[in-house]
Amino acid sequence: MARKERPLEGGDGPLLEFAAALRTLRHRAGSPPYRDLSARAHYSVATLSGAAAGRRLPSLDVTLSYVRACGGDLDAWERRWHAVALELAADPARNAAPGGPGDAGGAGPPESPDAGGWPYVGLAAFRPEDADLFFGRERLVEDLLAALDRHRVVALVGASGAGKSSLLHAGLLPRLRAGAPDGAVRVLTPGRDPLARLQRALAEEEPDRGGVLIVDQFEEVFTLCPDPAERARSVAVLIGAARRPDSRLRVLLGVRADFYAHCTRHPELVAVLREAQVVVGPMTAAELRRAVVEPARRAGLTVEGALQATLVAHAHGQVGALPLLSHALLETWRRRRGAALTLDGFHAAGGFEGALAQSAEALHASLTPRGQRLARQVFVHLIALGEGTEDTKRPVARGELGADADTATVLDRAAGLRLLTLDQGRVELTHEALIRAWPRLRGWLTDDRERLRAHRRLAEAARAWEGVGRDPGSLLRGTRLALARELEDHAGLDHAILDLAPAEREFLAASAAAEAAAGDSARRRTRRLRCLVGALAALVVVAAVATGNAVRAEDEVTRQRNDAVAQNLAETAAELGNTQPALAVQLGLTAYRLSPTARTRDSLLSTLMTSTPAQDKEVVALAYRPDGRQLATAGGDHTARIWRTAGAARPTAVATLAGHGDALRAVAYRPDGRILATGCADGTVRLWDVADPARPAVAAELPAGDGDVRALAFSPDGRTLATGGAGGFVRLWDTTDPARPPADAARLTGHRDTVRALAFSPDGRTLATGGEDATVRLWEVADRARPVPTAVITGHDTAVFSVAFSPDGRTLASASGGHTPVRLWDLADPHHPTALATLTGPTDVVGSVAFSPDGRALAGASDDRTVRLWTVALGARPAPLAILTGHLTAVGAVAFSPDGAVLASGGYDTTLRLAATDLAGALAGACAHTGPTITRAQWASYMPYLDYAPPCAGLERP
Repeated sequence: MARKERPLEGGDGPLLEFAAALRTLRHRAGSPPYRDLSARAHYSVATLSGAAAGRRLPSLDVTLSYVRACGGDLDAWERRWHAVALELAADPARNAAPGGPGDAGGAGPPESPDAGGWPYVGLAAFRPEDADLFFGRERLVEDLLAALDRHRVVALVGASGAGKSSLLHAGLLPRLRAGAPDGAVRVLTPGRDPLARLQRALAEEEPDRGGVLIVDQFEEVFTLCPDPAERARSVAVLIGAARRPDSRLRVLLGVRADFYAHCTRHPELVAVLREAQVVVGPMTAAELRRAVVEPARRAGLTVEGALQATLVAHAHGQVGALPLLSHALLETWRRRRGAALTLDGFHAAGGFEGALAQSAEALHASLTPRGQRLARQVFVHLIALGEGTEDTKRPVARGELGADADTATVLDRAAGLRLLTLDQGRVELTHEALIRAWPRLRGWLTDDRERLRAHRRLAEAARAWEGVGRDPGSLLRGTRLALARELEDHAGLDHAILDLAPAEREFLAASAAAEAAAGDSARRRTRRLRCLVGALAALVVVAAVATGNAVRAEDEVTRQRNDAVAQNLAETAAELGNTQPALAVQLGLTAYRLSPTARTRDSLLSTLMTSTPAQDKEVVALAYRPDGRQLATAGGDHTARIWRTAGAARPTAVATLAGHGDALRAVAYRPDGRILATGCADGTVRLWDVADPARPAVAAELPAGDGDVRALAFSPDGRTLATGGAGGFVRLWDTTDPARPPADAARLTGHRDTVRALAFSPDGRTLATGGEDATVRLWEVADRARPVPTAVITGHDTAVFSVAFSPDGRTLASASGGHTPVRLWDLADPHHPTALATLTGPTDVVGSVAFSPDGRALAGASDDRTVRLWTVALGARPAPLAILTGHLTAVGAVAFSPDGAVLASGGYDTTLRLAATDLAGALAGACAHTGPTITRAQWASYMPYLDYAPPCAGLERP
């Protein structure tokens, strides 16, 4: 049966808690005897029982073997062991367990820094006084001496942690100074003002004495100096001083390898790197063993073989491992066992990479919460953030970190652990390896890297402001100030990663005050500018309104002048239309261009009408052949004439139809265009064969009636001819076969006086008649042998001289005189016609009306010497459209061409006039008019106005 373990003695420190946890783990594993655990763990019973005794922290290997034998979680117990070791290192006195000496395999608490001479320097670079502790780089020292003998400028290039500074200070410097005069060998670092430092160092050089200038940490030229121009001058001054023909100076540059590319931007350095470059690489295994063993041997100590092998294995082939090696050796020495440095002490210190982090964490854990916040600000402040390179240490003046007691405590404790170096009023990281090896510090840098960069820019700006005597021109403005103010706001928070120095706060306050003053000034300028702009805007508005009124007034005056001039020109054009048509056209065009009103348009259309003497006496009737290529006129000279037409151009006479014994009253084409009917005052009606217009022949002659024939109309199918006149009756004739004489088909009676007008509806079923009894009668003539009266329309004051159906047959127009010259009737129900409208305007009798082929216009010929047009589109209110003048006497007849493009009118002045119904067409033919040459006097009279019209062939400048 296993012997019971001795109870743990008093206290509740981390060491006793760790021992209790080991015992609990063994209990959960079934409390196996230590003899069985020894067989599993390969450690003695005494060693394993001592691990759980609580007197001393067991080594990591013993702890993991114990846990493995009990079936525990190795990773969790390894983390727990490091945590306990860290806590013990932070406060060994409070956490030490009572009792006597522990197991030989244990690791005691770290030794105080004041415990005696230190064989290892830890993170700090070796100094010249540490030369007796510097081993392993003897061959590299010889290479540097040889390079300095051959070259004036030599570059020592190596990675961070490769030992460049230690090599220069503890390896090379003592060799150079041995036997050399005082001051012949100088060492400096560039800092923020490299040019000034170099110039001071070079000024101390004696021309007749050779010397060596060592520039350590040359990368500070790129990391700390913000001015690229100063960097270039510094490089040029340094290299130039060494390469002067009379110079005996030698220069050695120590530069980090990750700044190699920065050096290649300067031609002077490119030459150095190409010709005289010494590279610091990793130590060989033998060199590492000398670096580990020799300092201990000099101090009368021994290094356990297992520890030697472990350290060499960790550092071999690792370029930047030397600071970690040195720190691990120092921490292991602090935990030595007697005169021996052991592997257990090495593990207790945290191992190769954990030793540095453990020391830093011990510092952090020993501080108060405020001290921890200050430590965060201090360490971050001492690092220059890399731009495409690793972060580097950044020496700063002691005054930048604050003068309070808490900050001083942080600095003193960090310096005591050799994490920071305090020297000549400057503070800096002992080595950049701390940046890589301390996870907490890396986290601080990662958490707010952009804000840290902004703080660096603020610090540089504040120093520049101080450097130029606080010139207001160096203060921040706009976005840069806003970003800096954010830093100030963030710095006041408890978790802030940085704090602002007093000088930086003064700089921000001055910048804010300057911007506020500039803002006030800008606002005052803005207010003044707004007032000025407002006043100018008001003036602009007033000027615009005045200008607009003036322009409108000028436009109105111009319009009124143009209206008056145009009216005069239109009247003059009308007067000249029959005597000087070319001039009349030009004046009409000018009038219309000056003032495009209805009156000037009517005048222009009137002057553009072609006028042709058609009969020897009055023209009383006219009719277009259905194809529109011929026009027939009938006159009081007992003849009818046939004309060839081409639009509104002057018609050409084709034939004269003679043989009637009295004046002709009416003319009508049969729908096929082969027969032309003429009606005479002697009561006869002749049918002419006009298939060949040039050789017309009488096809038939209807017997004389009771008197004057006043009206003729063919039915739409051409089979019926209606005639009307004196006596008040209408006769229907069968004209189905032109080869046979027409037969009297029917007689319509009802009018009490002469019938003056006849018209068939488009479907041929209705005949409208108008007479001097002032009535219009409608007849159903679908069966021409038995016509039936359907309606009598009254409403005119005097005789009805003309009737016309609209193309759709739903509207009838009737022409008369008096107060109702033209009326429109709705024939939707032929048995009950209703009045639609009365068209006014003519001042005398209207003797003829005609609908346009599209039914949208109605033309009326009046005894007042005008032809008027009205819009009569279905569903729209009738309105005046145009007034055509030019006839010298009454207009007796009017007709539209079948295509509606031309309106023909015949007057008692014996003329036939043709007018284009659209203004565009009329203007297109304006220059086709010819006439007598305009005299110079006439041109001079109208020249101010004729310039508005384009020149025509008939109007040439004399």
